[in-house]
Amino acid sequence: MSPAPADLLIRGGTVIDGTGKAPLSADVAIKDGRIAHVGPRWPGTADRVLEAAGLWVAPGFIDIHSHSDFTLLADPRAMSSIAQGVTLEVVGNCGHGCAPLTDPTTARMNIYGYAADYPIDWRSVGQYLERLQERQPAVNVLTLVPNGRLRLAVAGLVDRPSTPDELRRMKELLQASLEEGAFGFSTGLEYGPERACSEEEIAELCGVVAKCEGLYATHTRNREGEDQEAIAEAIRTAQTAGVALQISHISVVARLAADGVRAVDGALEQVDRARRAGLDLDFDMHTRLFGTTNLSAALPPEVLEGDQAAVAARLRDPEVRRRVGAYRSIVAGLAQGDWQRILLSQYRPRPELAGQSLADIGRDMGLEPVDLICELLLAAQDRVHEPMILAFCYREDEARRVFAHPRCMVGSDATALCPDGPLRGAVFHGAYTWAGWFFRHFVRDTGLLSPEAAVHRLTGLPADRLGLEDRGTIRPGAWADLAVFDGQTFRERGTIAAPNLTAQGMVHVLVNGVPTLEDGAWTGARGGQVLRRGG
Repeated sequence: MSPAPADLLIRGGTVIDGTGKAPLSADVAIKDGRIAHVGPRWPGTADRVLEAAGLWVAPGFIDIHSHSDFTLLADPRAMSSIAQGVTLEVVGNCGHGCAPLTDPTTARMNIYGYAADYPIDWRSVGQYLERLQERQPAVNVLTLVPNGRLRLAVAGLVDRPSTPDELRRMKELLQASLEEGAFGFSTGLEYGPERACSEEEIAELCGVVAKCEGLYATHTRNREGEDQEAIAEAIRTAQTAGVALQISHISVVARLAADGVRAVDGALEQVDRARRAGLDLDFDMHTRLFGTTNLSAALPPEVLEGDQAAVAARLRDPEVRRRVGAYRSIVAGLAQGDWQRILLSQYRPRPELAGQSLADIGRDMGLEPVDLICELLLAAQDRVHEPMILAFCYREDEARRVFAHPRCMVGSDATALCPDGPLRGAVFHGAYTWAGWFFRHFVRDTGLLSPEAAVHRLTGLPADRLGLEDRGTIRPGAWADLAVFDGQTFRERGTIAAPNLTAQGMVHVLVNGVPTLEDGAWTGARGGQVLRRGG
């Protein structure tokens, strides 16, 4: 007896199922958004057929470390992601995100890609997720609760540890956010709102997450010369709280030591020891050999408090500039005293400065780095958090060591973008290139990873990390999140000079069984779901 007709059949492809197993030739039949059959030949009929001869059929890629919290609201098509086979993004990373919040004005400094004229009409994580679902994103989305959002909501822009009362309220807000569907909690201990957070208060917050069996993802506390301590603190915190730990972009330790390779090897050794001791611990890395963040992250948090006029007055104040110079910001840490390595990547007041180093701009303008930063932000005071920088602080041999580790997942550390529409002209390096670069570089060019190992890092491994039993692998019953691509041509096209070029080689992309990319063309359909923990 023949099975009921499938809604859609992907016929004749080479299936790389996300488990790390060897590829196999198989048909994949889809019914009601889920995979109904994986085997040599579908014995039934199908309403529609997508040919996959000569192509690889993989689970949709999971971006374990995304900053698309806002851009998916602004333009839910996520074309930069879909063109790379991405079907799920994890937002709320690095202590940054859209919720929870109390003051929309201060919220802007903690949201990557935020457009100043976009109305913020939500407050809680639950309300944010509702707004996101209303936008019907092209990709699936889940969120962590950002620690920076908790701090700003409860204490505002302070540069000190939380008081006992503030910590109590932050724990209550975190608990409520987890109950509203967040999958865990993140910190960005290098950023202004969180730099003064104590290890003890983070452990207490992680204790709330542990009781809900959530995940703790951390952008570690990175201090020059303290490369091993950055990882050690994260491990101690997780052990104290009994929480599952995800160390974000672990190669950052390379810029904290004179010998980056030694620092990376030491970090990986710490991970392996902790895992052997029983800690639930994994990590991820982005695929750029540079870091990127807001130029405004160079300022102490109190400088950014208040309205535009108040911020501008502080930026002009010589005493404030002295404090900026003494402040150990993430931007100064990335520079490591060499401002040639810091490039201005996005600057609306003077677009011609984009791509130039702060050292060169400062020399041309006759300004020292601190004065230059303050002057650049003054000129952009109506959108003070918009200017972005690139920091060239990683090397190939450091990245290779990390990606060779079997527990390393891959994240964009970027925002989902579109080349047209409301986000046209927006730039976040890595958005259009991260997965394509990873596959091209580590599978085809260097042979570091087999196709099945690379797919596992992008699919089954992060799905398991997130507790998503019905995503990340190709098997009957799983959601039909699928990426069908040419394994010989899939690659990034974007460059530092021209970052907003969509990847090539992706042929079909399905999200919950909905074809979003078909024969390399956009269908206009958006099948993403907003996932809620326990939902």
